[in-house]
Amino acid sequence: MKNTAIIIPTRLEAKRFPNKPLAKINNVPMIIHVLNRAKESKVGEVFIATPDDKILQIVRENGGKAFLTKENHQSGSDRIYEVYVKELKKNADLIINLQGDMPNIKPNSISKLAKLMRSNNCDIGTLASYITDKKDIINPNVVKVHIDKMLKDDNFLEARDFFRTKNNLNNEKIYHHIGIYAFTNNALTKYVKLARSKLEIERNLEQMRAMENNLVIRVGLCDSVPLSVDTEEDLIKVSKEMNLL
Repeated sequence: MKNTAIIIPTRLEAKRFPNKPLAKINNVPMIIHVLNRAKESKVGEVFIATPDDKILQIVRENGGKAFLTKENHQSGSDRIYEVYVKELKKNADLIINLQGDMPNIKPNSISKLAKLMRSNNCDIGTLASYITDKKDIINPNVVKVHIDKMLKDDNFLEARDFFRTKNNLNNEKIYHHIGIYAFTNNALTKYVKLARSKLEIERNLEQMRAMENNLVIRVGLCDSVPLSVDTEEDLIKVSKEMNLL
């Protein structure tokens, strides 16, 4: 069975930016921009996983497939697993978890990750881009990934660490992590059954649960830096960028 599904977990409750998925960019809700980019990648069916009726209705009104999940999931990956089991009936061997707050991600970045996962043996795959602004190194809102070797367009390298801030970086190869994950069905099933890990809680980074339980995460190079919208200032910034496209 070779079947890829893209599942986008999203919810209205966010501490820094309530109702974020419905914030409009060019008069279109942000979650619909993400849905459309996922569809344009053409790697598989796209689903929205949400505990909120309001998101469900807006997605369906815009021609998307949305499913109502439990409210009390601890992570987006737990939310996509519910859709994978209940709605997809486990009928996918590759599941892409695309964050619902990256409206300007390029469809070819999504398809590249799917292709890398199909041609390499690993549990989880993700993307990263070059850091162009030195301030991002110390910005806790920008998640970084540490890799032993230089990331190039055609390689898929094992991640050594993910972090928000870190002292004494010296000459380590550090990249800007992009919030998208591809799981094999076996890795996703194993991941959601694991307890939340120490570093996952300390850093507020769910990928640390995988790292601390010896699941292999490989990283591919993204040729752009899709903005993750965490604040209203981020929304203004991404809106300006998308108006230029």
